[in-house]
Amino acid sequence: MPSTPPSIHTPDQVISLFNQQFLASHNTQLVCCEKEPIYRPADACHPHHRIIFAHGFFASALHEIAHWCVAGKERRLLEDFGYWYQPDGRTAEQQAEFEKVEVKPQALEWIFSQSALFPFHFSADNLTSGLGASQAFQQAVLAQVQAYLTNGLPTRAQCWSDCLIKHFRPNKPLQADEFILEQQSEVFT
Repeated sequence: MPSTPPSIHTPDQVISLFNQQFLASHNTQLVCCEKEPIYRPADACHPHHRIIFAHGFFASALHEIAHWCVAGKERRLLEDFGYWYQPDGRTAEQQAEFEKVEVKPQALEWIFSQSALFPFHFSADNLTSGLGASQAFQQAVLAQVQAYLTNGLPTRAQCWSDCLIKHFRPNKPLQADEFILEQQSEVFT
């Protein structure tokens, strides 16, 4: 029986790429692994800001980096960027609020996923309520991806996307037609 090749999307690899790109320039490091992802600013015990992703999941790292790319300078001084978070089990109204604040991070996560040749999946982050990502949310994320591709990404997001492209798909820049709802979970070939 042939062995399965090792994944090219490992926690160590994403940590190394991110830390080479941003540790010196932004005093921010990517760290694995806690049960729940969280952002922690530098403090008396930790000289660097830390983006902590969950369980060693590559997708979790990309998602948390996307939140960091959206957060402004002041928010990056607050734990978890000072954002409201209602855990799994949200009502339909709470889920709608969640989706409003997740459009930009998930748009960036999708761009990062394509940049790394990694499958992207929308996250409703609400499994116990049975509420998946709504069609309206998916459309809003796609519209934001298209806006970013047309108007440009935020500076840190562009640097991270460029880093991923250079590593995972050199000489293959992102194309708008890679971002289609029906094919959103497929890997670029």
